[in-house]
Amino acid sequence: MIFRYLTIASVLTVTGLSFSNLSQPTPPESPETTFKTLCSSCHGDVQAFVDRKWKHGTSKDELIASISKGYADFGMPAWEGTLKPAQIEGIAQLIQTSIEKGNRYSFNNKPKSNIFKTEAFTARLDTVASGLDNPWGMGFLPDGNLLVTDRNGKIYLVDSKQHKTEVSGGPEVLAQGQGGLLDVTLHPNFAKNHWVYFSYSAFKDAPEGKLSTTAVMRAKLEGNQLSDQEIIFEALPYSKTRHHYGSRMAFDKNGYLFVTVGERGSEKTNPQNLDSDLGKIHRMKDDGSPINDNPFKDKTKGTIYSWGHRNPQGLLIDPATGTIWETEHGPRGGDELNMVRKGANYGWPVISYGINYDGKVITDLKAKDGMEQAQHYWVPSIAPSGLALVTGNRYPAWKGNLLIGSLRFKYLNRCVIKNNKVVKEEILFPNIGRVRNVSIGPDGYAYIAVEDPGYIYRIAVQ
Repeated sequence: MIFRYLTIASVLTVTGLSFSNLSQPTPPESPETTFKTLCSSCHGDVQAFVDRKWKHGTSKDELIASISKGYADFGMPAWEGTLKPAQIEGIAQLIQTSIEKGNRYSFNNKPKSNIFKTEAFTARLDTVASGLDNPWGMGFLPDGNLLVTDRNGKIYLVDSKQHKTEVSGGPEVLAQGQGGLLDVTLHPNFAKNHWVYFSYSAFKDAPEGKLSTTAVMRAKLEGNQLSDQEIIFEALPYSKTRHHYGSRMAFDKNGYLFVTVGERGSEKTNPQNLDSDLGKIHRMKDDGSPINDNPFKDKTKGTIYSWGHRNPQGLLIDPATGTIWETEHGPRGGDELNMVRKGANYGWPVISYGINYDGKVITDLKAKDGMEQAQHYWVPSIAPSGLALVTGNRYPAWKGNLLIGSLRFKYLNRCVIKNNKVVKEEILFPNIGRVRNVSIGPDGYAYIAVEDPGYIYRIAVQ
């Protein structure tokens, strides 16, 4: 046989191998790959470590010890017999780097004045309203007054001198947990018809106790009195929980009303179920009736526009392009900025970049066919609430940027958008308070609402 006379080198060449191939050692796995292979099934994405409480320390030596020795009582295996010291050190460094990402939100000092330096200019926060509890929604009236909803159920008219006048005739709300009087928006033709829309946590009594849901009431505003009240939307089913109401509203250029509804904490039941109104964004006519070309006309009320949402509390429609932007609260890690498309499924809880509040993994999937990817996500969670697109000429350097309130870290987040992606962020007004809402007024200024104590500020250029 001919192979008897071939040298080893020639045999290797015939079989497609060479000494140069054999002399190259297999490159070691990266710490990211090792973590994903061995650790992610229990711990989720390594980025989520920034959002966890640590019992045994976060220094590099402490992390190496935890990985090496494990904690059998808590289900953490010892890896020193499986991994090399360099691999353990690499994982420890990876975790530590992830944890340190949260340091950018460590604001130790309260603001000492209403003057703040931003990257583009010096800003001044002028007080527009004070003495509020939890201001949730803001509506700008043609006469220059500001209509404000407070989560405790009160509605105020605020004039240019910070005087508040209470408005009567609002909806009866269940102000418990995250519920109460929530958003407010004006009809596009308000100057003629005087319609104002309020979203809120409605309630009813049942054998198992008081149940609640997200509802929308419209009424006509004359002076400081509401009349002709009409409930145009109720998200079904009602629920025993007191959280994840969602509840932002916006009108598009066609005069259609969009309403966000959270999944009420029942992620296994509602967001992926088209027979439930919960965990959805709805589109309807100004009287609450469905639009003929809504994607799921045969489901529930026929108002569902998109689904698979968790707790959306930011919503805007770009007046120039019609693009619908939305922010929603994720679990621990994985808050999202989305572009909302008709009929699209945004994946909760099948896909997510976050983990559960108790540290358990919700899903090991971050993407799946037929489900939308977020345009941007935050780890750690910033708890986004309120969303505005900067237009006009008040802030030339911010034009086209998105402004997003952070409840958790008490600041305003500026997002620079290119090709529908966030390419840069800036932390504005650190420790100003839990920013519940942000809106651009008819005067082109940005207005922000903060909670406990409740203030509304206007961002002026100093």
